Amino acid sequence: MKLFLRLRRRIFGRVLLQVNALLLVFLPVMSLAQTKVRPGFNIFSPQQDVEIGQQSAREAERQLPLLGDAQANDYITRLGQRLVEQAPGERYPYTFKIINAADINAFALPGGPIYINRGTIEAARTEGELAGVVAHEIAHVALRHGTNQASKAYLAQAGLGILGGVLGGGTLANIVGAIGGFGLNAVFLKYSRDAETQADILGAQMLQRAGYDPLDLAGLFETLRAEQGRDPSKLENFFSSHPSPANRIERIEQEAKLLPRPSRPRTIGGFEEIKSIFARMPKAPTMAELAKKQPPSGERPRTREGAPVTVRVEPPSSSLRTYRQRDGIYEIAYPENWRAYPSNNGIGVTIIPEGGAVGTSGQPQIVYGSIVNHYTPFGDGDASRRNLQGRPRGRVRASLSEATEDLVNNILKSNSYLSVVRGSERSGRIDGRDAITLTLLGRSPVTGSNERVQVYTRAMDEEHIFYLLFVVPNDEYRDYRRTFERMLQSLRIDDRAMHR
Repeated sequence: MKLFLRLRRRIFGRVLLQVNALLLVFLPVMSLAQTKVRPGFNIFSPQQDVEIGQQSAREAERQLPLLGDAQANDYITRLGQRLVEQAPGERYPYTFKIINAADINAFALPGGPIYINRGTIEAARTEGELAGVVAHEIAHVALRHGTNQASKAYLAQAGLGILGGVLGGGTLANIVGAIGGFGLNAVFLKYSRDAETQADILGAQMLQRAGYDPLDLAGLFETLRAEQGRDPSKLENFFSSHPSPANRIERIEQEAKLLPRPSRPRTIGGFEEIKSIFARMPKAPTMAELAKKQPPSGERPRTREGAPVTVRVEPPSSSLRTYRQRDGIYEIAYPENWRAYPSNNGIGVTIIPEGGAVGTSGQPQIVYGSIVNHYTPFGDGDASRRNLQGRPRGRVRASLSEATEDLVNNILKSNSYLSVVRGSERSGRIDGRDAITLTLLGRSPVTGSNERVQVYTRAMDEEHIFYLLFVVPNDEYRDYRRTFERMLQSLRIDDRAMHR
């Protein structure tokens, strides 16, 4: 009996050791079960984010009353830099400044400039809550939400050409000018509810990695909710530019459960001292009071207009050359008498014959040619929630079909003369993956003739899609069909290279 008990204890002890070893292996993996969020559709490069942010900051700071207190500015910079160390993506030159305004608000410009209203710091109950505000704004920068919004705004004006890249190398100033200019441009500052959810999730993750309790972010929104009940005007600007998603606090709490909780939150210290400095200062003005002193600024969006033009191009050559994307994501053959224009972000390309695009309002419009690019569905609750027949749908970005609908809806939004040809949608395969093709048709405002856009989409990982658009006058489609088919058949995509 004693021998049996010793054997049982020995076996049980080995089992415990094996279980503990397994826990040591799997616990770090469990901590990685947090939600993954990634940047969306963008026509700008990360370096252009920085240029936009720096020029916008110079314009904005001519209007904003920045707080001159060195101790407060040093504190917010140290707090911000701790959180920046945990930010994913590009290493942007983040800066942190305090606006001497009573409203509860904070905002970020593309590429790194972040501003926090004095009223926000005064309303925060703890350093963790203030860190939640800052982490949320850093997340907007890291996820490139400002230029994502700008890309959608420019797409609505520029037409099909923008999907493959700005033809002719349109200057950054011209592009930004077309959507309102630099400075406190609402296009850069007003986000969708999906973008807010992403910033909440990533903000909670950064808080945890920086040594704060991720639930501090939920506590922040509880504080804002209480403040809104007392004085709604103090939060008017915040909720205008940061629309509250459904079940916001619950979603943050859900994410917090996926993250290891710090045993003791680590602060940088000095939060109460900064608040006491503010209490001794004169009362800060509201943004409404400041706005009365500022003249209106910004440019009106440009529109496409003018008489129809005649476009003539050489027939496509039967000899092909190959375009290879610089990171090895894909390659495609095209007629040797056409020219390839890579996009600003280096992924997309527009391939057209000489004279195949006509300049209107500063943005060339494609009449003959092809656009190739990667696409992340917007999923912002607007066009993305309607199917190709225009009927509302519930879920967003759940399939190749829905991602294709999202792309097509945004093409139609910026090219209202086009419509989907009923019954044209077909399923197939492109380079080993599921694919969809359909036809758009409409009278081009540039040429006055019927234009045909043949759309091809191919499934990729994580609900993204790869697409090709072939553009040609409808009565010439038969002459170009073989060329387009050869281009399509030549397409080779390295799905792994997209995520390297």
